[in-house]
Amino acid sequence: MVKNINPFIVSGKIAPEYFCDRVKEAADLEKSIHNQMNVVLTSPRRMGKTSLVDFVFDKPEIKDEYVTVSVDILHTTTFREFILAFGTAVFDNVATRSVKLRKQFVTFLKSLSASFGYDTVQNMPTFDVKLGDVQNPEYTLAEIFGYLEKVDKRCIVVIDEFQQITRYPEKNVEALLRTHIQKLSNTNFVFSGSQRRLMEEMFFSSKRPFFQSAKSLRLEPIAYDVYLDFATRHFREAGKGLAPEAFAYVYEVFMGVTLYVQRIMKDAFSETPKGQTCDDEVVNQLIEDYIDENDSRLREQLAYITEAQKELLYAIHAEKQVQGITSTAFNKKYRLRSPSSSQSAALKLLEYDLITRKEKTYSISDPLMKLWLDRRKV
Repeated sequence: MVKNINPFIVSGKIAPEYFCDRVKEAADLEKSIHNQMNVVLTSPRRMGKTSLVDFVFDKPEIKDEYVTVSVDILHTTTFREFILAFGTAVFDNVATRSVKLRKQFVTFLKSLSASFGYDTVQNMPTFDVKLGDVQNPEYTLAEIFGYLEKVDKRCIVVIDEFQQITRYPEKNVEALLRTHIQKLSNTNFVFSGSQRRLMEEMFFSSKRPFFQSAKSLRLEPIAYDVYLDFATRHFREAGKGLAPEAFAYVYEVFMGVTLYVQRIMKDAFSETPKGQTCDDEVVNQLIEDYIDENDSRLREQLAYITEAQKELLYAIHAEKQVQGITSTAFNKKYRLRSPSSSQSAALKLLEYDLITRKEKTYSISDPLMKLWLDRRKV
């Protein structure tokens, strides 16, 4: 039976036949893993870092030889929350592989032993730990690393949005993690982050604990020609057409950001009947629909920033790219409060990932936010 599959995947794992490009990046990541190197993986959000890691981890030569652990820490705000997220990920991905590993996990984590639950049906411990149970996070971290050292296969740990640790109130987290990680002999790490400036400061500044401790791997947008060939081929194989100018428009307005291009192509594939061609009119309407779909989320993002931050955001949007946000001319043109106020607002907008800075040039981070602001004419 032929499966009716939309080839433009936007969530979950992606089968190799639906994975677009990233040949070099996948090979580099796999080679680094085999060479027992830590990797710092950076790109803007929605560019496909997680999908790339999942794709590589799903290869038999990785899946069969290593134990892989993925933990997203974007939601964490303290070191204790980090420990809980990390411990949960290790239990779910490592300890559940066998009865022996599960029992060893309980044995190693003495600081949490009183908090483990128990499944009477399977006669096995369960990870029923709550945030309040993490009383000594530094000690628990050492226990988790000690456990990973005893696993029967080499472990690869991916920490997603790793720059989040710089926002914890505890000031020694970077140094503490680095001290433990450099002593490990059975575990390597992929430090993934979407705020390139922060990640580069963490790993390439000689003043920081993680200085030169990982190989750099950056994800840029998939090349236009490669992406066009990929999309056209899948439309053609389904008996449909894709006008090159329609794809070009989608790629351009979303600046090649993988998630957005995939989503519009997914909708376009679904909306185009067999024997017909997706054109400019179709993708224009789909983009408008997508902006409407995200209207509430984008409004919410702006609801939590100050008036001064909004004023600067709107000014950067109007200019498209800004170098001198503290210049008198720029502040006067957009009637901003003062250069110092603009500087403070910019730091917060960078922290919230609403703007990005590349070689001293500021711009809106999210192409969808830019389109939404275009529509509102702010």
